[in-house]
Amino acid sequence: MHILLTGGAGYIATHTCLQLLAAGHTAVIVDNFVNSKPEAVRRTEELAGKKVELIEADVADRAAMEAVFSAHHFDAVIHFAGLKAVGESVEQPLRYYRNNLDTTLTLCETMAAHGCKRLVFSSSATVYGVPDKVPLREDMFCKGCTNPYGWTKYMIEKILQGVCNADPEWSVVLLRYFNPIGAHESGRIGENPNGIPNNLMPYITAVAAGRLSHLNVYGNDYKTHDGTGVRDYLHVMDLADGHVAACDYAMAHSGCEIINLGTGIGYSVLDIVNAFERVNGIKVPYVIGPRRAGDVDMVYADPEKAKRLLGWSAKRNLDDMCRDSWRWQKNNPNGYEA
Repeated sequence: MHILLTGGAGYIATHTCLQLLAAGHTAVIVDNFVNSKPEAVRRTEELAGKKVELIEADVADRAAMEAVFSAHHFDAVIHFAGLKAVGESVEQPLRYYRNNLDTTLTLCETMAAHGCKRLVFSSSATVYGVPDKVPLREDMFCKGCTNPYGWTKYMIEKILQGVCNADPEWSVVLLRYFNPIGAHESGRIGENPNGIPNNLMPYITAVAAGRLSHLNVYGNDYKTHDGTGVRDYLHVMDLADGHVAACDYAMAHSGCEIINLGTGIGYSVLDIVNAFERVNGIKVPYVIGPRRAGDVDMVYADPEKAKRLLGWSAKRNLDDMCRDSWRWQKNNPNGYEA
């Protein structure tokens, strides 16, 4: 397959690109580098031993996307492009709605005009909102998101469902990620957040590397085994494999499917800290602080549908996630910067 990856220079996208190339597919990446670096694509090519066409463009730019689709016949698109920081979305809601919805609308219009109707969308477990119970299943009612980032994912899901309802030629897979962490085992590509990390694992690795003095743990009075919040953490390489399987599925089916990508196992914040310390032999000082608004006790996936429809299940464990995260940080103290 010849596949377009929008936002393809990002964390999850580069790992997915690597697995697509390993499976014998070819890829084109479109990215505007708002929160990514061209170096990530160069290293992906290095690891794969194959070239990837990289186009610097904004996916919301219709003329730019017309040019991309005119130059290529794509079998499918994986849509990663979008702003993704939860806290920032609360501070800049209009920017998030404008960017994330516009990129999707422009992409779908351009795809339709060029007869490309196979799409895998990078959604999120945030669309479930505050759950009544766990594990979370795809048929559960989404009670309402807690931030604009989550609402953009929810709205895009509804847009894509509408597209499929209106035109039965479309095949869309909505992948609801849980909490991706880790990095490629080579240590050459990984997560490269700007500024102070928003997510737990890059925060832990920044503390371990001495760039931050301690980890802030937000709340220890949740109804969990150690009082800290429990989440479903998933190795990014397993997540990448899920995208390859979703592309195969989209080529063989029509309509819209919502599929969780998670392990089905919940780990607390302190479980992650303790595992990281044990696997890597490094202390991670932490300070317990107050809860953050909107955080819930426990969130983890029911991954049965992914196994049934995609033949996919997570293969890597928490030790792998911690070891690979630290290898990436240790080998790249400044991320993709020289």
